[in-house]
Amino acid sequence: MSVFDELAGQAAAREQLERAAAASRLDRADSSMTQAWLFTGPPGSGRSNAARALAASLECTGPVPGCGECSACRNVMAGNHPDVEIVATHGVTITVDQTRSLVGGSYMAPGVGRWRVIIVEDADRMAERTTNVLLKAIEEPPPTTIWILCTPSPEDVMQTIRSRCRGVNLVVPAAEDVADLLVRRDGVDPAVAIVAARAAQSHIGRARALALDPQAGEQRQATLRAALSVRGAADAIIGAQRIMNVAVDVAGSKAGTSKDEDIAELKRSLGIEDGARVPPAVRAQIREVEEEHKRRATRAKRDELDRAMVDILSIFRDVLTVQLGADIALVNADFSRGIEALAEASTPEQSVERMDAIALARKRLAGNVDPLLAVEAMMMAFRPQA
Repeated sequence: MSVFDELAGQAAAREQLERAAAASRLDRADSSMTQAWLFTGPPGSGRSNAARALAASLECTGPVPGCGECSACRNVMAGNHPDVEIVATHGVTITVDQTRSLVGGSYMAPGVGRWRVIIVEDADRMAERTTNVLLKAIEEPPPTTIWILCTPSPEDVMQTIRSRCRGVNLVVPAAEDVADLLVRRDGVDPAVAIVAARAAQSHIGRARALALDPQAGEQRQATLRAALSVRGAADAIIGAQRIMNVAVDVAGSKAGTSKDEDIAELKRSLGIEDGARVPPAVRAQIREVEEEHKRRATRAKRDELDRAMVDILSIFRDVLTVQLGADIALVNADFSRGIEALAEASTPEQSVERMDAIALARKRLAGNVDPLLAVEAMMMAFRPQA
């Protein structure tokens, strides 16, 4: 199985990356290959998977680049190849210090493979001054270093960065393509796979979670039930709190190690025993650990709330589909009864207004408005109207 087989519904991008991987083995220069890449596409389109697939094909030791069978391919796809560094920030932004560390490491020669590959999964989270640190390294990289930046759209990085990168545009895959990937890769039942793919709106990672993790399905259902059950102001406030609780629970489950565990590990590494006085020089390091966990928690909660809002948006998309009599499959077929009832009790204009309220809530969330207030305002817009 080739590493490119995981690129569901991305035929054009796959062909482009396979040409680049083949060109990387030539002894002469080939325009198909470059040392700076910009992978763009909506969330769930598989940007990270595509970046890893390219990295694996470059490090591949098999007869065909990206064979998926050699140890290099397996190690890259598992995230533990020594010459492939994958940066995925858990905070709100990628800091200048993190970027300087990446740039410094980019000048090291590869240890076991042909290339040193640096994948920045959240390049859109770099501030302008952070991106300036990266510019020179991308403009004149060492001969064996490859940079791969991933963002939702080309406009998410500075024009000076865009102009120095080869673009790879990923599209939203069809639900059928995502379902086929789940069946082939994860052994999911085809009927379950297509329902999960549609409910996830073709978001590959989300579809996998819905197909394999019962808790993810329960959390989605709790969020959608809260949106569909609004009958008045009290329901809106209670529903908003339920959505917040689900988002906080999910974010907490993905947090990894706790703040106390990381501080304890830092103290152990510095030889400070439990209960012993912490020297002033170490307190700054402890504060940095605390700040990093705060940033991670903020990012995780925002991401989960935004995902919940996208799920709710799909409900009103389905309501509007029913109201207009469009011959389109429902995203949330398991909520068809509630969708049809709401479609009958409201007008298409009201559905569009509710979808606008969700868009406004997402904008407010991105603008650092208090999350609970943003969700409450959104839910108030779902109240029945005369």
